[in-house]
Amino acid sequence: MDLSIQEVAKVAGVTSRTLRHYDDVGLLPPTRIGANGYRFYDDDALVRLQRILLLRELGLGLDEIASVLDRETDEVIALRAHLDWLTAERERLYRQHAAVARTIHSLEGGGGIVAKDMFDGFDHTQYKDEVTRRWGKDTYEASSSWWTSLSDEERRARQAETQELTRAWADAATSGIAPDSDEAQALAQRHVDWLSSIPGTPGHDSGEVDTGYLLGLADMYVADPRFGANYGGETGATWVRETIRVWVDRH
Repeated sequence: MDLSIQEVAKVAGVTSRTLRHYDDVGLLPPTRIGANGYRFYDDDALVRLQRILLLRELGLGLDEIASVLDRETDEVIALRAHLDWLTAERERLYRQHAAVARTIHSLEGGGGIVAKDMFDGFDHTQYKDEVTRRWGKDTYEASSSWWTSLSDEERRARQAETQELTRAWADAATSGIAPDSDEAQALAQRHVDWLSSIPGTPGHDSGEVDTGYLLGLADMYVADPRFGANYGGETGATWVRETIRVWVDRH
């Protein structure tokens, strides 16, 4: 039986106003509208709503969500991919939770802190299979060996550098500057330098990032919502991609 808008709002944890807005922008039209003007939603609509809410949690805007839903029309495949990511994320968060709990226990009890136990779940290897599939085993192994060779302080510094670069991209993407502007191209150069510093990056040994790899990476920022979310969703990721493409054309 179809659910009314009030029933859907209750079970999904959203407001009726939100559902009406999704209808107004063409993201989630009701299955039917009753003689009394009430909106009703069937199972297909509920599945679509679930996907919308999942993508919202990744930080995507409504326009980007619409693009993803239009592009990924097989709902089972799309949801299975998202489920795989959620499963991995759940495991990672569980490990982080346990690591923080151990630290608190040590601090409160006055016991010694075991450094290797403090960072369980802060694990770059969560993307091992994906990196290997995309760019090959050698790329992953070189990058992994380099990362594990770093001290805790060096890892924190690299993570801070990465986060600051990501923020700079996201800010620039919403600033209104053109991808071919000097400011945008300086940021692209900074991104290339950052990639070049990571062993395993194609072209690392020569000091020049392989342009095919760079263009493929830029395309992935747009195609994969997990990466696009770092740049404010598909619109921001598209701006980053265009900026990188300009850089490649010029070099």
